[in-house]
Amino acid sequence: MRKISLIVIHCSATRSNQCFTVEDLRACHNAQFHGKGIGYHYYITRDGQLYQTRSEAEVGMHARRYNAHSIGICYEGGLDEHGRAADTRTPAQKAALVALLRSLKVDYPDAKILGHRELPNVHKDCPCFSCKEYKSL
Repeated sequence: MRKISLIVIHCSATRSNQCFTVEDLRACHNAQFHGKGIGYHYYITRDGQLYQTRSEAEVGMHARRYNAHSIGICYEGGLDEHGRAADTRTPAQKAALVALLRSLKVDYPDAKILGHRELPNVHKDCPCFSCKEYKSL
């Protein structure tokens, strides 16, 4: 069993007016990671549907230097219709994310919840919102 000390939240960096399904994510990551599947452990689509895309027991491919001890969560979106970083989470995504984080904190009570951009030496806007509200879960 891996020791999980971080739960890292990401966005798919896709426009809010374009659909990016779990199948689209799988194709993108298979191309990027040479057929090794989706790098995140969970993916939340705009309608709030939660997909487990990688076993929690398996090391992810979502946050270089932190994958060995983290769980990666990604939500569909993160860019406005013009391609600018924005909090595009729908109410359904927000509810699914909170429920997932609460569940993960039961299994990993000491894990810190961070946005990808909060990791040292990360120079991205991802997940395009502040994760401060989740730190007390």
